[in-house]
Amino acid sequence: MHELTVSPWASLAYLVAGVCFILALRGLSSPASSQKGNRYGIIGMTIAVVTTLVTHVPMQMNGCPLGIGACAILDRPVVDWITIVEILAAIGIGAVIGLTTARRIAMTDMPQLVAAFHSLVGLAAVLVAAAAFLNPDAFGIVGADGTILPVSRIEMGLGIAIGAITFSGSVIAFLKLNGNMGGKPLLLPGRHVINLGVLAGIIGLVAYFTVDQSPWVFWTITGLSFAIGFLLIVPIGGADMPVVVSMLNSYSGWAAAAMGFTLHNSAMIITGALVGSSGAILSYIMCKAMNRSFISVIAGGFGSSDAGSGPAAAADRPWKRGSAEDAAFLMAQAEQVVIVPGYGMAVAQAQHVLREMGDKLKAHGVRVKYAIHPVAGRMPGHMNVLLAEANVPYDEVFELEDINSEFAQTDVAFVIGANDVTNPAAKTDKSSPIYGMPILDVEKAKTVLFIKRSMGGVGYAGVDNDVFYRDNTMMLLADAKKMVEEIVKALD
Repeated sequence: MHELTVSPWASLAYLVAGVCFILALRGLSSPASSQKGNRYGIIGMTIAVVTTLVTHVPMQMNGCPLGIGACAILDRPVVDWITIVEILAAIGIGAVIGLTTARRIAMTDMPQLVAAFHSLVGLAAVLVAAAAFLNPDAFGIVGADGTILPVSRIEMGLGIAIGAITFSGSVIAFLKLNGNMGGKPLLLPGRHVINLGVLAGIIGLVAYFTVDQSPWVFWTITGLSFAIGFLLIVPIGGADMPVVVSMLNSYSGWAAAAMGFTLHNSAMIITGALVGSSGAILSYIMCKAMNRSFISVIAGGFGSSDAGSGPAAAADRPWKRGSAEDAAFLMAQAEQVVIVPGYGMAVAQAQHVLREMGDKLKAHGVRVKYAIHPVAGRMPGHMNVLLAEANVPYDEVFELEDINSEFAQTDVAFVIGANDVTNPAAKTDKSSPIYGMPILDVEKAKTVLFIKRSMGGVGYAGVDNDVFYRDNTMMLLADAKKMVEEIVKALD
């Protein structure tokens, strides 16, 4: 193997890439600057990938024009074009798949796509760690005694453990988000003891791996890590799934950082650390907003109650049904309308016509605002992205803590497919799976207009909403996009 020394220019390029990633995170913190943030991220990743390819060009002694012996004496290896073609082909195939997926994916399926991407990052970390273990000479991690360096074993053990947990956990998250698994928690008997036992076993084996690099130790760590990823995510219910997606994002970053040490690639270390830390901070912020314990969520619902986790059927209680004309009349006469979007809006792809309705109301002199719950939809920022796509002005979009106090002075709260985040059971029913989660207080508005397909359906957490049956609520039963289109026509 011909070892290449990383040049100062490569280190500078990696530094520039790291700065671009930091600017990308800063840009993505606001919808107004998100496009600029994406551009910084693209530039940074391009610099990192190109620098890595240039500084790690595969070399070989075979095919030397002066003969193998002469090249060995002159230390003039030649480029291994076969390996380069294989690398470029792999990049090309991945680019085609990524571009095709990005163009075809619906915004409603974006959470599943994010979970799938996290699983691929975790799997990549597992494969890199496995390759380093099976062929340590190629990675330059062999000591003078012919064994893998102890520090490299720590990096490898942590990388494969975090990567495997990320992979299996992300697969379960994908299945839950995609509807292949139920949204309610799957509470295994003795799950806390099992989880703690498996985690303790993984930590102990990683420590033991530093003194014994036997294959059984490495592969046992791998198997237990795949298992604990499954065990940690299965007991988490749909109401907490946005936090899970954010936490898996953090895991994928730490897995990449660990593999960056194994590959001696500073760009991977920087990128992984940024993703890992930002994902962990976002998860903590979301848990705080939902009144959830951060430790409980990442530990698979540790300490959560088993009660009330099953789906609740719609109550047989009186309710009022309204029409598009009724809704248009009430909103046109209002001084302020607060629109609360949820996953139902995303499924119906109603964001564009919803923005049109808002424009019509403003033309009638109505003050229009949009209220966003931190976990509305299936992933952090899901509703913000949809509203931005529909060109809703950023200054009309408010987070929960900024808008909640205004509902008592609001004439009409227009809820479009947001069940769990407006459910008063989060305040009153201790047996409810969403108990303790802050909600949007739409029931305090003078009139609540609630769009949903039917009274028989429940939200992702599987609980009925008491707002449906209140005296100030009018139910608009229809497809969200079709109902809003009819309201727009009535406003004309």
